[in-house]
Amino acid sequence: MTNGSRAIKALIIAAAVLAPAHAGYSAPSPSRSMVTGNVTSQPIGHYEFCKSLPQECAMRTRPTTPPKITDHGWGIIHDINASVNHAIVPMTDEQIYGREEVWAYPVDAGDCEDFVLLKRKKLMEAGFSVADLLITVVRKPDGEGHAVLTVRSQTGDFVLDNLNDDVKLWNETHYTFLKRQSSTDSGRWVTIENGTSDVLVGALQ
Repeated sequence: MTNGSRAIKALIIAAAVLAPAHAGYSAPSPSRSMVTGNVTSQPIGHYEFCKSLPQECAMRTRPTTPPKITDHGWGIIHDINASVNHAIVPMTDEQIYGREEVWAYPVDAGDCEDFVLLKRKKLMEAGFSVADLLITVVRKPDGEGHAVLTVRSQTGDFVLDNLNDDVKLWNETHYTFLKRQSSTDSGRWVTIENGTSDVLVGALQ
């Protein structure tokens, strides 16, 4: 397949899952979307992942408004979330590699970060932009760290979680949101300023 053919195919796929962001666009309310802040520390596992696969962390995009996702696009999101959850056996890095904080594409087993990486890869292959698929670090109600995939959309930020087949609006989860990848630089991380908003505090109580 020529480069021109690949570009046309990518445009066709993207058109099927995303509608133009400007079409009837209205910004989602702050409670439906995360408010990001300053650049912050990169998780050590992601740093090592970037060293082994530098192309994964060298994706740059211009600031964009979140897209309007079509019904077909939402169907793909739900299908990929559930299919990856069922295909990969949850195991810790210690169990798999004998050490902690190894981020890698899983084959048949992995921990939360591995689930996120595979879902992100599959959604990019389905036509979603890297700017709208953001690895996100959260804290569970028991205080344990966890990773989920955030999908930016015109109607808010939604979470794909290996602990739940449902795709939920971020503030309908019971997590405290700490930081996520920048939407303009896949190797950079930013803080989440409203990760413990009143809505989330109420959910955690």
